[in-house]
Order: sequence, then C-alpha cells, then structure tokens
Amino acid sequence: MARILITGGTGLIGKRLKQILIDKNHDVIVLSRSPKKEHEFKWDISSNYIDDQALQNTDYIIHLAGAGIAEKRWKTKRKYQIIDSRVESANLLFEKINTLKINLKGFISASGIGYYGTTTSEVVFEETDKVGTDFLAYVCQKWEQAATQFSKKNIPVTILRTGIVLSAKGGALTKMKTPIISPLGSGKQYMPWIHIDDLCNLYIKSVEEELIGIFNAVAPEHHTNKSFSKALAKSFKRPYLGIGIPSFLLRFLFGKMAVILLEGSRISVKKIEKNTNFSFEFSTLSKALHNLK
Repeated sequence: MARILITGGTGLIGKRLKQILIDKNHDVIVLSRSPKKEHEFKWDISSNYIDDQALQNTDYIIHLAGAGIAEKRWKTKRKYQIIDSRVESANLLFEKINTLKINLKGFISASGIGYYGTTTSEVVFEETDKVGTDFLAYVCQKWEQAATQFSKKNIPVTILRTGIVLSAKGGALTKMKTPIISPLGSGKQYMPWIHIDDLCNLYIKSVEEELIGIFNAVAPEHHTNKSFSKALAKSFKRPYLGIGIPSFLLRFLFGKMAVILLEGSRISVKKIEKNTNFSFEFSTLSKALHNLK
C-alpha cells in the first residue's frame, strides 16, 4: 500500500483514479482549492500555499491539475491560465517537497499528445519525436519540463501523453453524443483516444510497477474523425450525417481553439506494448463505446 497525493483529484480522471486506487487499498490524498471531504487538503497556487499535512509521508504524487484545454476560447488570459495551472502548480510541489524534505518514490504527471503539435499528417508520432511549434506543443513542453525537474532529486518521473479520454460520466464523449452525429471539417483528421479505465490503469502501473519515463497514453486502434463519428453513431443508435460541419463555422464558434477539433495525427503506443507488460482492456473503439453506454 502506498500513500498517493493527487492534484486535479476532483476532475474527470482524478475521481475515477482515486476510486480505483482506494479499491486497491492505497491511501489517497487530494489537493483541492476548496477541501470539503476527508483526505482533501487545501492548496492555492496564487498564494504559493499547500497544507503541509497533505505531503507528510507521501510516496507518490500524481499531477493531473490543469485548466481545461477546451473549456474556453484561447484568449491571452486563458492561455496563461492553461500554462500556469500546470507549470506553476508543479513548481510549487517541487518547492514544497524540498522544503519539507519529502522522500518521494515517484512523480507521475499528465501531459498531452499536443506535444507533437496540432497537425494532420501521415506521421505516426513516437515519444522520441520532436516537440511541435504551436500553442499546445508549447504548453506540453513547459508542463513536461516542470515535471522533469523532480529527477534532479533522484525522484523517478513518469509522464503520460494523453489523447481524448472517453468516459461515461462527462468529458469529450458527452459532448460528442449529439442528436445527429457528423464529422468535423474534412473528417480526415485523426482522433487518438483512450478509455478512462485504461488510462487510470497506466497511472496505477506507474505506482505499483514503477513504470518510468515518457509514454503515449492512447489506445492502439487509429480512427479518423469520420470513422470515429460513424462508430459513435452506430454504438449509440444516433443518426449519422456524412456531411461534415464546416471548418469555418467551427472557427467562428471556437476561435483558435477550433484547431483541436480540426487537426490530429496518429500516435504510436509501440513503446508501451513492447517495453512493458501493460495490456489495454479497451483496445478497440467498438469495445470502449459498448462499455460506456
């Protein structure tokens, strides 16, 4: 049994991960801006504050905190919020474990496949590929740099570059289940995805089996937006309209943020499949969607 501190523990992934960890008899602590439950402790990035009790005897930190990428338009203020909520929060954790002399066994951080750039290409991106040149690539690069600093203290670091997380209890899938399902833009852009339980199991594997390093956290099956939309319509018995929602309309509605809907490339999981004994429970989209009905 390990004592695990989770940031972002009240979010979509954090809630599910917390429950699975508790079911496996781990001791779970959650940092929250407004702690209300037992095992929730206050932190406030703006005032550089973390309740010291939260960090005492902690074995692992799982860093999931971050302002939602797709929740608001990417105006200047929002861009800073997206970056700071990830980077400054990690910096604060690093500062506090040093001050309190906490002997962490591992620091495990979320990141995103946006690291490779938000683009549609024939490249199947692997962990060794270079960082992209757009806003999301910059966010992920800074996010990962903040996580990597823990290795300076000989703390093992794990980074999971995550795609679209599919869950029955909110997130992207809820927004996709419109009364009529259509592709977005050309529909040719790829949509790397992962079932929430597979993602949580990767985090747990990072704790229980010391999965260390940078890994792409997506399912092995590739889908374009068009093929994903068809599978979604079939699974949830919704009408499918093959005419894509025009790109110009999405850009009008969402501004620069529309790029995450209109672009996407394939992501490789060969590193996980070849170098670990991890097995995806939901390796195909049809199986994942059937489970999430």
